[in-house]
Amino acid sequence: MDDRFLQWKKQCMSKIDLSKKGSVDEDISDVVAFINDSENYFTTSSCSGRITLIDGVSEVQKKDCNWLFVTHQKCQSADVVASLARAGGDASFRFEPFVLHVQCRRLEDAQLLAVRSTHCLEVPLTHEGQQLVSGDYVSFLVEVANQKMEENFRRMRRFYDCLQSAMCAEQCHSPKVTDAKAEKSVYKRRRRQAQEPECDSHKDDTSSEEDGALESGLHLLL
Repeated sequence: MDDRFLQWKKQCMSKIDLSKKGSVDEDISDVVAFINDSENYFTTSSCSGRITLIDGVSEVQKKDCNWLFVTHQKCQSADVVASLARAGGDASFRFEPFVLHVQCRRLEDAQLLAVRSTHCLEVPLTHEGQQLVSGDYVSFLVEVANQKMEENFRRMRRFYDCLQSAMCAEQCHSPKVTDAKAEKSVYKRRRRQAQEPECDSHKDDTSSEEDGALESGLHLLL
């Protein structure tokens, strides 16, 4: 399974980015790089969050939709209004939070990244090319979407901090790290025993028992 996972990861990392933008969004690039540097994960797609205006919205045939406006930052209502004038069908204004699609080595690894959010916005603005709302309402929607984008960036930073802490804790309790600590403990004990006077046999026995318990405790953490 490990060999297969590494092969999948290598193949995915070598593929050409087929997204509309053709590259990882700058605001999520650190998170993506951190995940891909881990031996247990790799990303298959990502988005730092976006505000869009799409004509002919269809979840089934999104590739056939007309993207009138898209940004991964906060936007200006004038830009949205200008883009809305080009709508010829059913156009919807959307805010979508950051998203990460991640391939995981094991089920336990997937549980570490099991995160969901309902921090979204979707409002229809035209029907068959006819605008359904006023310019003031579009400005209001843009203000709401910009607030959501700010909150999105805060959540993404918080997610990154929590992910780093969780992975660090996981690595500290991994068999490789634990075995290394145990080996270091044994080395220190043997070195200390070699330096202690041979006449104090009772002290040596006590020290040996305590260190043996410590070694056993370390192995219990596996």
